[in-house]
Amino acid sequence: MRLRLLAVTSLLLATPAAADEPLFGPIYEVLQSPRCMNCHPAGDAPLQTDGSRLHTQKVTRRTTELGMKCTGCHALQNGADEHLPPGAHGWSLPPKETPMVFQGRSISQLCEQLKDPKQNGNKSLEQLREHFKSEPLVKWGFEPGPGRTKPPMTHAQLIDAVEKWLSAGAPCPSES
Repeated sequence: MRLRLLAVTSLLLATPAAADEPLFGPIYEVLQSPRCMNCHPAGDAPLQTDGSRLHTQKVTRRTTELGMKCTGCHALQNGADEHLPPGAHGWSLPPKETPMVFQGRSISQLCEQLKDPKQNGNKSLEQLREHFKSEPLVKWGFEPGPGRTKPPMTHAQLIDAVEKWLSAGAPCPSES
């Protein structure tokens, strides 16, 4: 009888592997894709390509401070082939005051950073939801143009993941 009780208890306590994944996990996977990370680098220079190499034209945040805008090369839409600069409305790096670095962040670090208005451009969780949903540069990441890989899920799936995460109170996983 005791063995049977232990077996039933084990079944009740067991959860599928997917349930062990934190709610922020799918969002983190998207934010770690080159489409997101290249504009959220650890340094002051944007990255490019799926290999996240330094921007070929040696552009930095300092370049834009001196008056050169990203939109000098990046148009409002993607070029017709992979050798032309990609484009979307408002093409730019996040400001240096709130660079929202994704590169090199652990899942818990990025989650906490994303929720912190001092680090996320003074956004509330509701504004963060809207940013993921409507920001042209976020939406561009899912339609990056010819020759560029997309994040590991669709924009609609990301929005669904963000909704689930926010509805649960935006919990962040702890460091293991």
